[in-house]
Amino acid sequence: YWGDTFLSIPRDRSRMPPSIAAGAWANEFEGERSFPVASTLGLHIIQHLIDQDFDVAHSRYFPAGRGMGHAFGFVYRRIMDGNAMPVVPILLNTYYPPNQPTPGRSYDLGKALRQAIESWDEGLRVAVLASGGLSHFVIDEELDEGVLKAMREKDEAHLRALPRNRLNSGTSETRNWIVAAGALEELDMKLIDYVPCYRSPAGTGCAMGFASWE
Repeated sequence: YWGDTFLSIPRDRSRMPPSIAAGAWANEFEGERSFPVASTLGLHIIQHLIDQDFDVAHSRYFPAGRGMGHAFGFVYRRIMDGNAMPVVPILLNTYYPPNQPTPGRSYDLGKALRQAIESWDEGLRVAVLASGGLSHFVIDEELDEGVLKAMREKDEAHLRALPRNRLNSGTSETRNWIVAAGALEELDMKLIDYVPCYRSPAGTGCAMGFASWE
């Protein structure tokens, strides 16, 4: 997305399941908000990725009445604390088959993204931030721990070899972490926390992690 602004429009919480509505405060503002987009960098990234043989979709507008999804809303609300810092929102189809990118392709996208940023000649500091859960809606601690260990140890081969059949449903968001690992592979990953948040004896829940690359 490389429009001039990025919109946050709160959803009607009365139409949400109670468990979802209870947590909506963490990824939505109370009223409509508009945030600036680094549009020139967005266009530069698109052009660079195309040159690297990535078939990139793009958009400059939201459908009427629609705004950013909760993955971006959480970043603005909880990480950036509403700070109107220019961003370039990049959306990856982790979830919907049949054309989800492979783990290897996700890693390559991260590397190409870093190259695009490094080739940008505006002289500004750019941070890369990935948003997404680890395993869910059934938690797979073995998978999560392997992914986190591979990122700490810069084990590209392990990340590329992750089985696609374990990266479905919510666990598909692990691909966002893989993109970040590819983009930041020259830095050291520090795991701040990992919490497998179980909701039921059947293992349902959402595994949460937070890490930084320095």
